[in-house]
Amino acid sequence: MKQALTQFAICTHNEGCDDLDLLKIYQVLPDEKAGQDDYIRVIDESGEDYLYPKSYFTLISLDSFDEKSLLPLFKDKYSNI
Repeated sequence: MKQALTQFAICTHNEGCDDLDLLKIYQVLPDEKAGQDDYIRVIDESGEDYLYPKSYFTLISLDSFDEKSLLPLFKDKYSNI
């Protein structure tokens, strides 16, 4: 049986979420039921795992990092790049 890779996501929205930092990479934990409702389970700044709207994140694969997709996010946050 193939072992699942660890998933990660970058936070792109955090309205009303004190435990999420914009542009930070978070570990995503498997949760099929949450996925059916367009939520994902991440380990946030509190160190605990919670459900957040999937739309608050961009899923990334660390073995195929796509700079073109991420660079605009950093440019918006840090205008001197």
